[in-house]
Amino acid sequence: MTDARSAATALIQRYYDTFNGGERSAFLSLLADDVVHDINQGCSEYGKSAFQAFLQRMDRCYREEVQELVVMAAEDGTRGAAEFYIQGAYIATDEGLPPATGQTYRLRVGAFFDIKDGLVSRITNYYNLQDWIAQVVGS
Repeated sequence: MTDARSAATALIQRYYDTFNGGERSAFLSLLADDVVHDINQGCSEYGKSAFQAFLQRMDRCYREEVQELVVMAAEDGTRGAAEFYIQGAYIATDEGLPPATGQTYRLRVGAFFDIKDGLVSRITNYYNLQDWIAQVVGS
């Protein structure tokens, strides 16, 4: 594995390790100031402060853990991908979604990264929202 690929893989691994550990400052330090966040079935948000606000909403409404993480990266280290399961609990109602009552869920997620100067410059997440809704409504 090339040094660039190894560095990209390590960065993505740290991204999820800090997420799982609840280390929000360390997590945010892995992002470029002008990071682009493509939200699943939603809009794109720009900048670290927007990402921080997104994390605060997520922390208020969900308790999640990344499990069974697999990380891949391009040889030149400029792009990467991850596939994993998110194990979660829906603890507070998120705007536009069904009411939260502590329902649990497990979803397969794909994430795609752009990496520049050793930082995440773009993160795009994909999961099946209809599956998530079925899990929380059916709980």
